[in-house]
Amino acid sequence: MRKVFSFIIFFLGLQISSAQQLNCEVIVNAEQTGQNNLSVFRTLQRALNEFVNQTTWTDKDFQPHERINCSMFITITNFEGESFNGTIQVQSSRPVYGSSMITPVFNFNDEQFSFNYREYQPLEYSQNTYTSNLVSVISFYVYTILGMDADTFAANSGTTYYEEANRIVTNAQQGNSQGWKGSDGQRSRFRLNTDILANTYAEYRTALYEYHRLGLDVMHEDVLAGKSMIAESLEKLEVMNNRRNNSLLLRVFFDSKADEISSVYSGGPNYQDSAELIETLNNIAPRYARNWRNIR
Repeated sequence: MRKVFSFIIFFLGLQISSAQQLNCEVIVNAEQTGQNNLSVFRTLQRALNEFVNQTTWTDKDFQPHERINCSMFITITNFEGESFNGTIQVQSSRPVYGSSMITPVFNFNDEQFSFNYREYQPLEYSQNTYTSNLVSVISFYVYTILGMDADTFAANSGTTYYEEANRIVTNAQQGNSQGWKGSDGQRSRFRLNTDILANTYAEYRTALYEYHRLGLDVMHEDVLAGKSMIAESLEKLEVMNNRRNNSLLLRVFFDSKADEISSVYSGGPNYQDSAELIETLNNIAPRYARNWRNIR
C-alpha cells in the first residue's frame, strides 16, 4: 500500500512539474511606501510567485529546459487599505542555441498599474471572467511573454497567446482600471497588444523570428551568416518604421536589444556592411546612437 501511495505522489509531482511553463521571479518592492516590512507585501509576493509558476497557462507540454525565464518587478508607490498603486517591469529571455548566451526577448515598464488586494486572497485566472485587475495584468503579461517567446522559435507561432492576451484586454475593460483602453496612451497594455496583432506592424514579429532563430541561433556555426540575418531582420523593422514612425513595438524591441546588437557587431569577424547597418539603426533607433558607435 505504501508503494502505491508513493507512486501516486510521484505521478502527481510529475503532472505538476509538466504543467509549469515559466520560471518566473516575481518581486514586490514597497520601499517607497515607507512601510515595506508589512506582512501583506511578503504575502503578495509569495502568492504571485505561486500564481505565475503553478498555473497551467497552455495545454502545450514544456520540458524543464524549455520553461521560459522571466521576471516581474513590482514597485508599490503608495497604498491605502486594500488599494495599491505602482509600476510593473516585465522581462523575459531565452537561451541561444549552441552557446551559453542568454538573449533578452521582452522588456517593458508598465506605469499604469493599480489593483486591490486583500491579504491571503486567492489568485486564479479564468479565461472568460474578469476577477481582478491584479490577476488580469499578471495574466496579460504571462501570455505576452509566451507569445513573444514562441515567435522567436517559429514564425508567427505566438498568435494564440496574443489572442488570449487580447481576451484579457477586452474583459478587463469592465474594471475601469488604466491601461486597458485605447484612450490610455501610447504605452498601455491595450496599445501593446493591439499593435502586436496588427498587420501594420507585421514586420515586428517576423524580425523576432529572423533575429533569434535564423540569426543568433546559427552564430555558433557561422558567425557572419548570423550577423547578416540579424541585419536583415533590422532592415524589416526599418520598413515598419517608414510606414509608422517611432512605434511602441520599435521601442519595445530596442529596449530589449540595443546592448546586445552593439555587442554582437563589436566583436568577432567584422560585418562587411556595417556602415549601412549603422545608418539603419540611427534611422530607426536614434535614442541608442551611443550603442551604434561601437559597431565595426
